[in-house]
This record gives sequence, C-alpha cells and structure tokens, in this order.
Amino acid sequence: QVKELVLDNCRSDDGKICGLSSDFENLEFLSMININLLSVSNLPKLNKLRKLELSDNRISGGLEVLAERTPNLTHLNLSGNKIKDINTLEPLKKLPNLHSLDLFNCEVTMLINYRESVFTLLPQLTYLDGFDADDQEAPDSDPEADGDGLEDEYENGEDDLDEEVIDDEEDEDDDLEGEEEEDGVDDEEEDEEEDGEDDEEDEADDDLPRGEKRKRNLEDEGEEDPEDEEDDEDD
Repeated sequence: QVKELVLDNCRSDDGKICGLSSDFENLEFLSMININLLSVSNLPKLNKLRKLELSDNRISGGLEVLAERTPNLTHLNLSGNKIKDINTLEPLKKLPNLHSLDLFNCEVTMLINYRESVFTLLPQLTYLDGFDADDQEAPDSDPEADGDGLEDEYENGEDDLDEEVIDDEEDEDDDLEGEEEEDGVDDEEEDEEEDGEDDEEDEADDDLPRGEKRKRNLEDEGEEDPEDEEDDEDD
C-alpha cells in the first residue's frame, strides 16, 4: 500500500537499483537522489508512478526503460546527471503524460537552442527546468512544502492580533471618554458652586441698608466714603 518512497543518499549496488520490486506497484512518488546510479535498467514495472526524482546521479542514457516501466510518468527530474545530447532524451517521447522535465546541471543544457530543441522533441512537455516555452515559471504543486500553510496560519494569527489590538484601543478610548465626561461633570459642579457663592454674597448685600451696602462697595473698591471725608474736614 506504499504510495511514496524516498531513498535519497542511499548507496546503490554497482550503480544499479536494488531491493525495489514490483511489490511496490502502488507507488506514485519515488525519490532516489544522490545514490550513485549509473543506470535505471533494474527499475521494476510501476504503472501508477507519477513523479520520479533521479537528480545528482551519473545516468548518461538508457531512458527507454522509463518509457517501458513507468508509462504514466508526469514529472521527471534528471538534473545533475551525465546527459550530454538531445538525442538521449528521445525515448521520453513515449511518455505521453510527461509534463515536467528537469535537466539542471546536465551538459545538454549548454547546447545552442537547448530549450527550443527539447520542446520540439517532446511536444507533450509543459515545463522544462521549471519554466514553460514562454519562460513563465511553473506554479508550486505542493504549497505545504514551501510553508504556505504556515504563512496562512501566521496571517490568521496576525488578524487575530489586530482584532485584539483594535479591541484594546476601543476599550482605552471608552475609558478616556469616561474620564473626560467625569472631568466635565466636576468642572460644571465647580462652576455651579462658584456661582452659588457669588449669589449668596449678592443676597447678603441686598439685606444691608442702602448706606451700608454703598460703604461696603466703596471699601471693596478701595475708595473712601464722601461722608467720612466731610467729617474729616470738619475736624
């Protein structure tokens, strides 16, 4: 029932695949990166295999085996191998579903018109070395591998934090408004108390006889009563 098998950095037996049999008939993904492979001749029949990683080995040919034993292959990575000629890739024409081929760091990539030649030889290809015929980059088929899921969680976390910050700011604004209202009430009460004191003073003045009231007012203003001045002159 195994669908994915990763054998990266395991050493092959004399440059050939060993230990892999047709018992793995349900394999959809197989990775054999940097295992010192010289040939894929021992690859078993894997009808369900979709993606095959063979980068950083020493494969120089024999790709007809892939066409025979992995007929439904869609992605093939041969980067870092010893492929030198465009003709070496011709057996891949028999893989009708092959949409993506990687040949990074292979000598064949140094040939003049390399990309045009490969797309012409393999018309079923959509992407060569991660780009299509119009140099548009291939989309990532595995978002979780690049941590996109983590970014979404982080963004969601940021949204939550923003909401909390907004709530805190609203609470602070409410508190400030409450304090301002209280201050306004206190100021009004103080004004009312001052007005009350002035009114009491005015009422007290009204109760005094007219002469006493006038005398009091003059004393407040720092002036002398004319009657007192006449008394002084008589003396």
